[in-house]
Amino acid sequence: MRETPEIIPYSNIYKDSFKALNEEWITKYFVMEEMDIISLNNPKEYILDKGGYIAVALLKKEPVGVCALLKSNRKGFDFELAKMGVSRKAQGKGIGKLLAIHIIEKAKSLGAKKIYLESNSVLIPAIRLYEKLGFTSISGASSPYERSDIQMELVL
Repeated sequence: MRETPEIIPYSNIYKDSFKALNEEWITKYFVMEEMDIISLNNPKEYILDKGGYIAVALLKKEPVGVCALLKSNRKGFDFELAKMGVSRKAQGKGIGKLLAIHIIEKAKSLGAKKIYLESNSVLIPAIRLYEKLGFTSISGASSPYERSDIQMELVL
């Protein structure tokens, strides 16, 4: 029998997991950038206190995935889907999809009309997931991340 992941709101007991799960994928493909360090070391101040939200996926009570919803300063967007990381040992179980759906529903519940995300073209499984969820590519805005070469939006 396959265990179903549980998606719960972040609490401070998951601070180290939030950082570790994101560092795992970032350092696999890229390098940690200044904005990564700031947000991952200070999720309460950088994300939650600014009106954002973080979801944690638990499998057998162990954190195996995280995703954040950041309040956006970008014109025309309410929030950014960001900092999604799923443990290598839990990949292929649909956890990223569950987290993304949860974050999208949270954005809707907060009255969001449009959200965006930034990614990189080497992250093909992630791009495919975002497309399946209805995100479409957009061009334009600058990014605080050097690795960001794709931006996508979702009208809610």
